[in-house]
Amino acid sequence: MGCSNMLLIFLFIWSFSFLGTYQLQSSQTQVLLQLRKHLEYPTELEIWQDHGRDYCFISSSTQVNLTCQDNVVTELRIIGDKSIKVSDFNGFAIPNQTLSERFSIDSFFTTLARLNNLRVLSLVSLGIWGPIPDKIHRLYSLEYLDLSSNFFFGSIPPKISEMVKLQTLIMGNNFLNGTVPSWFDSLIDLSILSLSNNKLTGPIPSSIQKITTLTNLTIANNDISGKLPDLSALRSLYVLDLSGNKITSSLSPMPKGLVMLFLFNNSFSGEIPQQYGQLQGLQNLDLSSNYLTGMPPAKLFSLPNISYLDLASNMLRGSLSNHLSCGSKLEFVDISNNKFTGGLPTCLSSKSDKRLVEFDGNCLSIDMQNQHEQSHCEEVKNQKSNKQSRGNTAILVGVIMGIVVLSVLLIIGLLILLKHFCHRGMSEQHLLHKAVQDSSVSGYSFELSTNASFISQAANLARQGHQVCQSFSLEELIEATNNFDNSSFLGEGSYGQLYKGRLMNGAEVAIRCLQLSKKFSIRNVRLRLDLLYKLQHPHLVRHLGHCLDSGGQGDYNLNKVYLVSEFVPNGTFRDHLSENNLREVLNWPQRLTILIGVAKAVHFLHTGIIPGFFNNRLKSDNILLDQHQMAKLSDYGMSIISEGTENFVAKGDNYKSWQMTSLEDDAYSFGYIILEAVVGPSQSASREAFLLKEMTTLQSQDGRKRIVEPIVLATSSQESLSIVISIMQKCISPDASRPSFEDILWNLQYAAQVQATADSEQK
Repeated sequence: MGCSNMLLIFLFIWSFSFLGTYQLQSSQTQVLLQLRKHLEYPTELEIWQDHGRDYCFISSSTQVNLTCQDNVVTELRIIGDKSIKVSDFNGFAIPNQTLSERFSIDSFFTTLARLNNLRVLSLVSLGIWGPIPDKIHRLYSLEYLDLSSNFFFGSIPPKISEMVKLQTLIMGNNFLNGTVPSWFDSLIDLSILSLSNNKLTGPIPSSIQKITTLTNLTIANNDISGKLPDLSALRSLYVLDLSGNKITSSLSPMPKGLVMLFLFNNSFSGEIPQQYGQLQGLQNLDLSSNYLTGMPPAKLFSLPNISYLDLASNMLRGSLSNHLSCGSKLEFVDISNNKFTGGLPTCLSSKSDKRLVEFDGNCLSIDMQNQHEQSHCEEVKNQKSNKQSRGNTAILVGVIMGIVVLSVLLIIGLLILLKHFCHRGMSEQHLLHKAVQDSSVSGYSFELSTNASFISQAANLARQGHQVCQSFSLEELIEATNNFDNSSFLGEGSYGQLYKGRLMNGAEVAIRCLQLSKKFSIRNVRLRLDLLYKLQHPHLVRHLGHCLDSGGQGDYNLNKVYLVSEFVPNGTFRDHLSENNLREVLNWPQRLTILIGVAKAVHFLHTGIIPGFFNNRLKSDNILLDQHQMAKLSDYGMSIISEGTENFVAKGDNYKSWQMTSLEDDAYSFGYIILEAVVGPSQSASREAFLLKEMTTLQSQDGRKRIVEPIVLATSSQESLSIVISIMQKCISPDASRPSFEDILWNLQYAAQVQATADSEQK
């Protein structure tokens, strides 16, 4: 009997201690309820309702995750629905995007600091706004801190340097400014540092070299400049993303264990270090859109794990060896828009379903239609002598004096002519939207020539050897199309009739006939066409020239413009999305590659030349595929010579609203192109009706089985597909601000990398 009583007492004490271990302290419950109040009662926290409930035993969800230990909260993860919908933030509350004006970030962190046993804290997309207060260091037990996708601004508080247990620090997608702190090396266990998509400036501090525990360093899409420090000592680093900044130095050595390296969209110069060919673990390398020169290391192509290699849009030159070998895992190579000559190595030229190679825009001896002339890629040597004989000095002085006198006479004559014709030139000053209105005789050329950004771009175009737009005669085009015979007719769209033609040199071309308004002179239209011709990109249908038809009625009675472009033979993207068409149906990786190519093209249109080209009326029928299934966007920038320009002129000074609306229009249209790639043309044809009825269906795996194209389901990973669906929803959702094409491109490339990794794991 005594033994039984002792056993009961033991069980009672044990059960009491068990309950005491897991039941949350009332003070901790009070803190959680106060946090809910600070966050203005979001729907995600409706599960926190009263004091009597033990929140530690509430089942976790994708939005809220709470972990307790020894009666206190040790992990708190909350994901809200207030995604960032503005490109800039002025530090004040924004209705329906940030928390209200009543929100106090200081009070919020004062309350949060009472959970001083937290090891994991993740507060994402909650609309929190304000500068991060110094008191954040009171959370001294934190090992994981994620404050991404909020509205934090100001500098990164130095007090974080005292949080020495931190292993992961994520503050991406905010509005943090100032320089990258030099004290990160005081966080001796830091392994992940992510500061992407902020407003950080200045160089990367050299102290970053001392954080030997770093595995992931991501500071993409800021305004980082200066020199890239030598990071080779970071032996644990396997992901480095510094893309989308303004770094101007040469490339530095990299850690041998690096797996992913993204340095695109910077201003790196010099040669690619030979050491990069020794990075045996490298899987993804993107050095595109820089100013790199010389020959890339041959071993880059044969690295044992390399699957994605992008060297496009640099100034690399030379002849690739025919004996160049490619790694067995290499699936994507882009060397386009450089200055390579000679032939294409066998491992890059052989057709394969497993490897996509893009090489247009060089001076290679293959696929001449998409290559430049050999002179484009030759180095120009300055052969002028700095020494002049003394005997020529007197002659030179005399010539200079004569030129000066002649110049004075010419200037006087020009002033008289300008005074006479000034009223005529004034009608052309609004050729394109511009930030500062100009009343010059040739407002278009004057504005662009005095714009520093345009001068820089023009210099790049000049270096790349772009020529003036070629002028064709109407007789040449009549002969090329057999007098515009019906057999040459390809179709008619919003930008006129389209014909296929063959020039005298045998080149196949597409000829578009545009009916023009009589508002603009031939000179004015030529200026527009010259600007349109400068849009040279591997994923844009190349404009070759034009023919202006005035009907013989003078400079101000222009009737038609014929645009001559390269002919792209393999149909449209839409033709390849459904088995109902005769074209080959594309699998998911192929669709991703095409979407990435088009996104690159539109990003170039928005940012690649001053002024940018928006409102490009994107649709899958305007995405053409060449013989290598490389995407080329057609009908871009047409608003400059069509009704779009007239509509703009009618709006007068309201150019800013036009520009932003058009920018969002492109993202909106591209969202529906992505939708077609996912669910097929027939499903997406209803557009808004589909958006209302089926969009939520795409969130579940069962729903996807019902509406996603079977070939997409069969050839895609769930993670890759989810990334693309997420960015698509941001593009077309009526409640979301459209993402920039930089964001769209980043997400698509990331989805492609995820897909490539999943495919390699299945082999």
